[in-house]
Parts: sequence; C-alpha cells; structure tokens
Amino acid sequence: PLFPPELIAQEVSQERYIEIPAEVQQVYKVWRPSPLFRARKLEEELGTPAKIFYKYEGVSPTGSHKPNTAVPQVYYNKMAGTKKITTETGAGQWGSSLAYAGAAFGVDIEVFQVKISFQTKPYRSVYMNTFGAQCHASPSDRTDIGRKILADDPNCSGSLGIAISEAVESCVKSEVPTKYALGSVLNHVLMHQTIIGQEAIKQLEMAGEFPDVLVACTGGGSNFAGLCFPFLGMRFRKEAPKDFRVVAVEPAACPSLTKGKYAYDFGDTGHMTPLIKTHTLGHSFIPPPDHAGGLRYHAMAPLISHLYESKEMTAVSYHQTECFAAGLLWAKCEGVLPAPEANHAIKAAIEEALRCKREGKAETILVNMCGHGNFDMAAYDKYNKGEIVDSKFNQEDMAMALAGIPQVPEESG
Repeated sequence: PLFPPELIAQEVSQERYIEIPAEVQQVYKVWRPSPLFRARKLEEELGTPAKIFYKYEGVSPTGSHKPNTAVPQVYYNKMAGTKKITTETGAGQWGSSLAYAGAAFGVDIEVFQVKISFQTKPYRSVYMNTFGAQCHASPSDRTDIGRKILADDPNCSGSLGIAISEAVESCVKSEVPTKYALGSVLNHVLMHQTIIGQEAIKQLEMAGEFPDVLVACTGGGSNFAGLCFPFLGMRFRKEAPKDFRVVAVEPAACPSLTKGKYAYDFGDTGHMTPLIKTHTLGHSFIPPPDHAGGLRYHAMAPLISHLYESKEMTAVSYHQTECFAAGLLWAKCEGVLPAPEANHAIKAAIEEALRCKREGKAETILVNMCGHGNFDMAAYDKYNKGEIVDSKFNQEDMAMALAGIPQVPEESG
C-alpha cells in the first residue's frame, strides 16, 4: 500500500476523535495553538459593522497550515519503518512542511513540485533542500509519466495532478521502504487539519463570539476542512448556538466546485490513484499558471464535494488580480502579507464585510488566514509592477478533460 497502516485506518475510521500521539503533540507545541485575531483596522478601513476574526496559520515553522498533517503523517510512517516518503507540492508549502517533518523524525523526503511554482517561488525549493529533502520540478525526466508529458509538451508548466503521478511512480519503484504522502484531499489529511477549527471554537468562546459566516480558500480542501468541519459538526449535532453560512473560495482559473462536474475521477493525471467521487475539472486538465499554486488542482476533496452537493456550504471564485488587491489591503491594515492562496479567502471575507455594510448587519466573519506570503515576493513584485494578468478559464479545455474521465455507472437508489 501507498500509506502506512495507521493512516489507512484513519482514512476509513468511524470514530469521532482520534488521539494525537504525544510525539506529535510535542512538535505541535512549537506553534500550536495558533492565534485568533480580530482584524479591527480592516473593519475600520471598510467602514463595516461586521466583526472580522482570522485564524492565523502562518505562525507555523513553514508559514502555513500544512505542518498540521505533515507532522503526524511522517510520525506514523516512521513508526511503520518507512525510510523515505515521496510527495507532490504546488506552491511549496506542503513540500516545505513535509521536509520539516522529515527532518524532525529522520525520514528522507522526495518532492515533485509543479514546474511553474518551482520557477516562480525558488526559495521554497531552497527551504526544502535546507531541511534535507530532494525537490524536482514537475514534469521531470525522472519518471516515465514525466518523460511522456515532456515528450508531448516540452514547455508544460505542470499541475498537481502530474506531480502526484510522478510522486506515486517514484514511490512504487523505490528500492528502499518508501511510502507516499498527500497534503490535501484525503479524509485523514482533512481530519488532521481540524485542530484549526477546534481551537477556533474555544478561542471564540473566550471572546464571547460565534461566526455568522466562515470563509476559507479551497484547492484540494485541507485548510477549508480544517476550519469549517468542526463548526459543521456542531451544526449536524444541533450544538451550534445559531445558524451560519460556510463559503469556499477558489480561483476563477481553476474552479472545481463552481464549474466542475460531480463524478468519479482519478486524483492524478497518470491514472495511478484510485477513483474518488469529486467535483472535478477532469484529471487531464492543466490549470493556467496563476500564482496561487496551492489552489491549482483539478479536483476537490470528496467530503467537501459531498457537502457542496448537500447544500451545506456555498462556493465562489475570484480572479487573481482582485485577490492580490485584497491581500495588499489586508497587509496594510493588519501587518501580515498573505500567501496568494490566502488572498482568495481574504477577498471573500472583504466582500462579506461590505455586504454587511450595505445591509446594515453586524455579523461575525471568521476567515482562515492559512499562510503568509513571505516566500511570494516575486509574485507581489509582478503585481506591483502591473505585470500580473487574469487567466481566462477555458471551457473547451475542461470539456475535453471531462470527456476523458472514467465512465462509472450511476448509483441506484
């Protein structure tokens, strides 16, 4: 199997809680609990009666929420005798986090990073190398799938689907005990991230608040699930003190929820993963090279896709230039420069606050500020120079990709 036994058990577990091992908690203590702030200066700038709270995951060693699952994944692999872990990464936050965790527990890490992000965010690969990991631009010439894609398109900018295929192939062909790790999408990954929302519930209780709206960006869905699932659990158990809305925010250039099809599809480009029931743009879809590399994934986590189909949440999409503008406003007001991925959530939070202003409603908004943008200066430099443009979502590319997804008979009731 690609994963160690404990993570497989967590993937299908019916238990409400799974204990966090003491060794994992010891590493978590470096940055957890992460702080909950109120964005008072942003509220003043917008002139809104709304209260904007944000859970700031940028305080982790790697600057994002990703260590929340990287640390336990490497720990369980270590306990199972794994010597090496392969993985993919987009913007590099997940690869950096796995490199950090690998160094903490003495496990070798090999990372395939989407080529466009490898080129535009060079310090992420340097970070990984510094912690002892190997990082390759994907598609690469190190795997059969990478060589095939490069033969068809030597200038391919890559995608998370391609990088996953390369990481899985490298895993199964390794000559040492090797497993694969995924940074989003799967059930056990989303569960590890729920420490975010569990902390937020307790922190908001201390402030005497409960959200009317929860907002988080979505690529594969891990930071969204991390914030929102514990609150949704309160709703389902009828423990929430009031009703609330849940908003997922995705890039307009890669809108799997708002434009994709709910169907069975591969999680990777090379057909090496099992089929998942997901909102998908098609496993062969290659998103435009936008700067929010962590959101450039063709599919959404099955649990989030199900919640979306069940009308328990809504989704919106925004173009990258308006998200960068929102991120700059946030930085000037709150003093933290967000990652391009987090900018999407911030843009939606600002829109919710302006809606409250128009409607005269003093709602409480909770947003997951999933990471800082200190490794994204090249992107901000291009934006400040007016060199970033909005990518157009190509419906024809999606249609061609969806035509290639597996044809699975509809489930009968």
